[in-house]
Amino acid sequence: MPLPVVLISTVSEGGILNAAPWSCVTPVLRPLDEVLIASWLKRDTLDNIRQTGEFVINVPRAGMEEAVMICARNYPPETDEFQEAGLLARRSSAVKPPGIEGCLAWAECRLEEEIAREKYVLIVGRVVHLEVDDRFFSEVDGMDYENAMPLCSIGGPNGIQFVRPVSTGKGDRYTSMLSSSPKQ
Repeated sequence: MPLPVVLISTVSEGGILNAAPWSCVTPVLRPLDEVLIASWLKRDTLDNIRQTGEFVINVPRAGMEEAVMICARNYPPETDEFQEAGLLARRSSAVKPPGIEGCLAWAECRLEEEIAREKYVLIVGRVVHLEVDDRFFSEVDGMDYENAMPLCSIGGPNGIQFVRPVSTGKGDRYTSMLSSSPKQ
């Protein structure tokens, strides 16, 4: 099943920039007030979120696969992953970690809650600022998938394959999904 690919950017207490690819990320219902990310216990990104309480979810476009793969490498915590991947920092409006230039959208988040399990952690983040690249979005139609080309991945037995969604031409409004008959 295709999963979204995002780059989560954080900054350590010492000021080191970190960017890591993530696919276990989802909005928590609508409106987009909260997001949920799942993390392995041993991640610099998780350490940074715990220490600073802030992160940015960046939505990369197809064409950014090389930078995503560079950010997926296991670097020591003192490595600036923006520099390693050739990423340009984008000033955030409400949090200290920068966003990443060239992405489709940026959700600036603050740590709301951490739910610990034996092998992983669920992080609930409050979206404190959301911004999109207006070239690929409209208030009426939302994202123009054909031109935006948001990056996704499909996992297989030997690794991942990068893909991107394509519209089928079918869709419906959210209101049509709600029952029109009164509840009994």
